[in-house]
Amino acid sequence: MQMDGKKNFVFIGETGSGKSEIAVNLACELAKRGERKVHFFDMDMTKPLFRSRDLQEEFDRMGVGLHYERQFADAPTMVGGVPYYLKKEDSYVILDVGGDHIGARLVGGYGAYLNQENTAVCYVLNPYRPWSDHMDHIDETLGRILGVSHIRLDKLQMISNPNNGYSTTLEEFLEGNRRMKEILKPYAEVAFSCVREELYSQAKEKTETPLMPVHLYFKYEWLPKETEASEADFGTDSSRRI
Repeated sequence: MQMDGKKNFVFIGETGSGKSEIAVNLACELAKRGERKVHFFDMDMTKPLFRSRDLQEEFDRMGVGLHYERQFADAPTMVGGVPYYLKKEDSYVILDVGGDHIGARLVGGYGAYLNQENTAVCYVLNPYRPWSDHMDHIDETLGRILGVSHIRLDKLQMISNPNNGYSTTLEEFLEGNRRMKEILKPYAEVAFSCVREELYSQAKEKTETPLMPVHLYFKYEWLPKETEASEADFGTDSSRRI
């Protein structure tokens, strides 16, 4: 990720692309560095599954400030303090925006801040999702998101996140990453790719794309407990980088 001079990070994209997982990983990594206070805004009002706010305990442990507003039934509620922290120079700010154009509408009022030089806007793409497997699909969704969020096209960093969750193999990552780069090649470059941390050491030897190792914080309730345990037992690479 191009971080020079960046203090604000916005994650947008289609539902299910993996935005929240990547955003949480970045928040925890920045908190470890201890350079600035990290403020994480959970702005996902479009679905009740895999919301960053469910990781309150993890955020507390890492010293990350978590901001969100409770919803009542299906009524969305706006989280407060976004402009204040976007302007606050001694803070890192991460906005985890809800999926597609419905979720992106919530940041439309912050366009003047999000288009500034100190902000990185990450558009997350997963080639294993049906809405990201062809440029026509990507272009349609992207156009709607940019239209309601008022984010400039030239602000985007395209992020490749080829995964099928816990079951993703090295071969699936490499093939998905190749496909994503091929789809985007006539229009944009992949800024970096995300790979499950257990595959990071092998993946970095087989691709020239900058990699971000991702720890899977979100738990899949339908998986057997032994599956989660076996994933946690894998070794990780100590040379993690963003």
